Amino acid sequence: MDLNIGTIREQIYKDSGLQNEIISNKIGAFQTILTERFAALEKELIERFSKLEMKLSNELGVNRTNQINSLNEFKDNLGNELNINFNRLNSTVESKLNAINNKVEERLMEGFKQTNKTFSSILERLSKIDEAQRKIESLSSNIVSLQDILTDKKSRGTFGEVQLNQILKSVFGDKSDSVFELQKKLPNSYIVDAVIKTPEPLGMVAIDSKFPLENYRKMINKDLTEDEQKRARREFKYNVKKHIDDISRKYIISEVTSNQAIMFIPAEAIFAEINAYHEDLVDYSRKHRIWLASPTTLMSVLTTVQVMLQNIERERLASVIHDELNKLGDEFLRYRRRWEKLKDRIERVSNDVKNVHITTEKISNKFDKISKAELMVEAESDVEILLEVPVDQN
Repeated sequence: MDLNIGTIREQIYKDSGLQNEIISNKIGAFQTILTERFAALEKELIERFSKLEMKLSNELGVNRTNQINSLNEFKDNLGNELNINFNRLNSTVESKLNAINNKVEERLMEGFKQTNKTFSSILERLSKIDEAQRKIESLSSNIVSLQDILTDKKSRGTFGEVQLNQILKSVFGDKSDSVFELQKKLPNSYIVDAVIKTPEPLGMVAIDSKFPLENYRKMINKDLTEDEQKRARREFKYNVKKHIDDISRKYIISEVTSNQAIMFIPAEAIFAEINAYHEDLVDYSRKHRIWLASPTTLMSVLTTVQVMLQNIERERLASVIHDELNKLGDEFLRYRRRWEKLKDRIERVSNDVKNVHITTEKISNKFDKISKAELMVEAESDVEILLEVPVDQN
C-alpha cells in the first residue's frame, strides 16, 4: 500500500513536471507569437500613422496654399480696382477743376481786356471832349453859329441822337445789343432814342435826347432887354419841364421799363446852366425820376453801368464755380461712403478667412484624434484575436 502510494505520488510528480514543462513551452510559444504580433502591429501602426500624417499634412498644405493664394489674388484684384477707380476719380476731378479754372481765367482775361479797352476808349473820348470843351469855352461868344447850323428842331434832335449813339458805342462797343438798343419801340408805340438793359431791379432804362437851344440862346443874349430875357428864362424852364413830363409819361412804363429815365442834353453849356442857376428844374426832374445828363456825365454813368455789368458777370461765374465745387463735394462724399462700405466688406472677408483658418485647425486636430483612436481600436482587436487562439495540449 505504501509502495502504491509512493508509486502514485512519484507518477503524479512525474506527470506534474511533464505538464508544467508543456505549459511552460506553450506559454513561451505564446509569448513569442505575442511579441512578434505586437512588433508587427507596432510597425504597421507606425507606417499607417506616417502615411496618414503625410496625407493630412499634404492636404492641409494644399488647402492652406490655395486659401493664401486666393486671399492674395483677392487682395491684388481689390487693390488694382481701388487704384484704377481712385486714379479715374482723380483724373475726372483734375479735368473738371482745370476746365473750370481755364474758363474762369478766360472770362477774367476777356473782362480785363474789354475793361482796359473801354477805359482807353473813354480816356481817348474824354480827351477829345476836353479839347472840344476848351474850344467851346473859347468860342462861347459865338454860340450863335451853333444856332445857324441847327436851324430847326429836327436838326437839333438828329444832332442829339448822333451824339448819344457815339457815346454809347464808345463805352459798350459797336456790337452790344445785349447791353443797349437804339430807337427802341415800346409797347405804348412810342420810340425812345436808346435804352440800356441793366439787371433787375433797375431793369431797362430809357434815354432820350432833348436840346432846348432856342430859348437858352435868347436867355443869354445880352442884346435883348431884361424883360425879354426873363420871358426867355420862363420859356426855357417851361420847355425843360415839358421835356421832363414827356419822358416820364412816354418812356416810364410799369413792368416794362425802369421806374426812372435819363434826359440827355447834348450841350455842356445848357446842362451847366440848369445845374448852376435852375435848382428848381433839378428838383422837378428828381421828383419825376428823370435824371439830367450831359455828354460828360452820361459817359461817367454809362461807365459805371458797364463796370456793374462786368461785376454781375463775375459773380455769375463765381456762382457757377461754387455750384461745381458743391457737386464735387457731393462726389467726394459718395466716394467716402462707398469706401466705408468696401472697407467693411474687406474686414468681413478678413474675419471670414481667420474663421476658416481656425476651423481648418480644428478639423485637423479632430483628424489626428480620429486617426489615433482607429489605431488603438485595431491594436485592441489584434490582441483579442491572439488571446482567442487555442493552446496546443501536446
